[in-house]
Amino acid sequence: MKCDLSDLHAFLAVARHQGFREGARASGGSASGISLAVRRLEEQLGVRLLNRTTRSVVPTQAGQRLLERLGPALIEVEDALDVVNVFRDRPAGTLRLNVPVSASRLVLPALVPEFLQAYPDIQLDVLAEDGFVDLLASGCDAGIRYDERLEQDMVAVPIGPRIQRFAAAASPDYLNRCGRPEHPRELLAHACLRGRFASGTVPPWDFERGTESVRVDPVARMVVRLGAAADLAVDAAIGGAGVVYMFEDWLRPHLQSGALEPVLADWWPQFSGPFLYYPGRRLVPAPLRAFVDFIRSRSTGESDQIVST
Repeated sequence: MKCDLSDLHAFLAVARHQGFREGARASGGSASGISLAVRRLEEQLGVRLLNRTTRSVVPTQAGQRLLERLGPALIEVEDALDVVNVFRDRPAGTLRLNVPVSASRLVLPALVPEFLQAYPDIQLDVLAEDGFVDLLASGCDAGIRYDERLEQDMVAVPIGPRIQRFAAAASPDYLNRCGRPEHPRELLAHACLRGRFASGTVPPWDFERGTESVRVDPVARMVVRLGAAADLAVDAAIGGAGVVYMFEDWLRPHLQSGALEPVLADWWPQFSGPFLYYPGRRLVPAPLRAFVDFIRSRSTGESDQIVST
């Protein structure tokens, strides 16, 4: 059975973004056009692919099975078409990246403007989320993650700062009222603004000084979704609600302005920076190849890695 490739792309966009308007926005089309394409595909296949309500659009069982096979298959088609890119003067096409919210905030802004200026025929499509993602199933070419969360059998290219730190901070007003902790365990007596992963886990706060490591799990005055609602925790800390703990780079502007004051600064733990990663067993699309070369040209000398099973 032959199906129009654009109709398949339309179904993929709607299913991934769980809505016709959202799918149309992501694919650059209209909601009516993408709805017509999905309806045409369903009529041709003779099955309903999406359950539609006024509040949501979700794949049926048949739609889910198609979605699981279609994403990787369309990537292979795009890879095949990308072969002709080597005959162009400049790489062209869409580069799809899946990144954590922290990377979209702290890593990409220093790279994206110059990259887009250097490669005007490449369109960047960035999906920012903090859950674990199957790159191929999600239709992305590459992702950014930290080493402990890299998928297997991937090429990992260092991107962004190679050393980062977690930092604790609070407003001067809060610290004047509640005191300045001198040891991480004293945070157990403070109002703390915590973060929750997409999985529902609320990670403890780790601190280290010299050879001493301390992990605390303070009672949360407020809990926010890490990444998506991190700014709410920062704003609450600035307003005097308690102590916040997150990427130092995220807090730096407020530390520099004086809106926040460092807490236990000599205990802030450091960790290795993120990696751009992509499948090592498939043809690298020209837009991704250009981005990898761009990143490597700004590398501090750390070599690529292969994450194996």
